[in-house]
Amino acid sequence: MDGNGRWAQRRGQMRTTGHRMGVEAVREAVRSAGELGIRYLTLFAFSSENWSRPEDEVNDLMGLLKFFVRRDLAELHREGVRVRVIGNRRALKADILSLLAEAEDLTRNNSALELIIAFNYGGRDDIARAARGLVDQVARGELDPQSINEDAISNALDTAGIPDPDLIIRTSGEQRISNFLIWQAAYAEFVFLPCLWPDFGRADFEEAIRQYSCRDRRFGSVAERDLALGS
Repeated sequence: MDGNGRWAQRRGQMRTTGHRMGVEAVREAVRSAGELGIRYLTLFAFSSENWSRPEDEVNDLMGLLKFFVRRDLAELHREGVRVRVIGNRRALKADILSLLAEAEDLTRNNSALELIIAFNYGGRDDIARAARGLVDQVARGELDPQSINEDAISNALDTAGIPDPDLIIRTSGEQRISNFLIWQAAYAEFVFLPCLWPDFGRADFEEAIRQYSCRDRRFGSVAERDLALGS
């Protein structure tokens, strides 16, 4: 969800204003996902690298998370949305941790849409923490190191039990993954949109899905048409 700061700066406003407008785009994206029949929606809300931003901006982002959960949690629950949070929780303050736990606990049994919020998340950190967890199991004699395969690693990641993403959308015209779901995105399709995140709406969501629907996903194999031709 890229471009909040630039959206505000182009309008001569504070970056925090862009983040606030970005929250409204989040609400629209969640609503659109439900209406479009999407079962899993992951939002990269705060990366493990975002701590390097100015303290005032970080504090504002934390405040916006609180605002979003307190304002929208009841509605998400009514709509059958299950909230799940991925990311490293060790650096988070107690008030943030309790808020995230409340959202997860309240919506745990919902099944209409799974909303995964990546908060203090980094793909490399996710893999490193998973590796340490597997090493600890080996050290305790609970795991044979020879049994560690791709499935074992996937099941040790924050996203265990969540399907790998089919489509990753990045706004603002940037064309990089920025440490997001780097293990899970091995076969994801990417769509890069020029719009800044606060301007992302239903039409943009549908355009990304339209582009995705035109892709030929082979997962390392060949298309049936090519097989028929003997390629």
